[in-house]
Amino acid sequence: MSLTAEENAPAVQQAPAVGVHATARITAADRGGVTTLPVLDGDGPFELRRLRSRGTEARVCVVGAMSAPLGGDRLRIEATAQPDTTLHITSAAATLALRGPTPDHATYDVHLTVAERAELRWLPKPLICAAGSNLQQTWTVDLAPTARLILREEQILGRAREPSGHVATRLTVRRAGRTLLAQEAAYGPGAPGWDGPAVLADHRATGQLLIADPAFETTPPDVRLLGDAPEDGHAVLTPLAGPAVLATAVAPDGLCLRHLLDTAQSTVRRPAQVSEQ
Repeated sequence: MSLTAEENAPAVQQAPAVGVHATARITAADRGGVTTLPVLDGDGPFELRRLRSRGTEARVCVVGAMSAPLGGDRLRIEATAQPDTTLHITSAAATLALRGPTPDHATYDVHLTVAERAELRWLPKPLICAAGSNLQQTWTVDLAPTARLILREEQILGRAREPSGHVATRLTVRRAGRTLLAQEAAYGPGAPGWDGPAVLADHRATGQLLIADPAFETTPPDVRLLGDAPEDGHAVLTPLAGPAVLATAVAPDGLCLRHLLDTAQSTVRRPAQVSEQ
């Protein structure tokens, strides 16, 4: 039996895919005045668990099912709060970004959609950027005119007694299709001046708290400086050009950072206060 040239050629080995590609989806819907979760679809390192409801809200905890994000990973979470719902999303533990099997960066994208008269609370544990990690993280938020949002994000730059990994973040918030907030930041090796006196100096924890509420159209919060002791960090609370307020904080560690952000939230007068648990 004779073989053609194509049949006689050695088999080509396909290069294995490097990194995990995963998307988790959460959808909250109104059912008779109670928020339900018709879509709760975990994937890859994301295991989604329903928590006990409080009143009419639905609560979801994101549990890490494997080490992630690593270099080369492409991770995404999509959460939608449909009209007249309240959705609270937290995480079981801090997210730890690590060096991966490839020098390529990892991505972690969060896309939140909040419909009319809905409220979404995105309150996970911090992101820890271990030495050698390289992460690009984005938040994209679309708000309806009557939607409410509470979004907290915290970065801890390096574990105890180790240098920081590299992290680049982008936050984009649109309300009724118009940009409410757009900002970028980068920390760690390769980010110019990130540890200089104009940025973090000796601090290794940074984060912010964004609260958007239609009530701020008539009663916007005042500018406030927070933090009594310089060694414990500082925060500033500022109203945005729209019905929202942003608190930005830098601190020596995650505990001080959370205290500053909790203090910022407690100073903002809203129609309803929010539990951090």
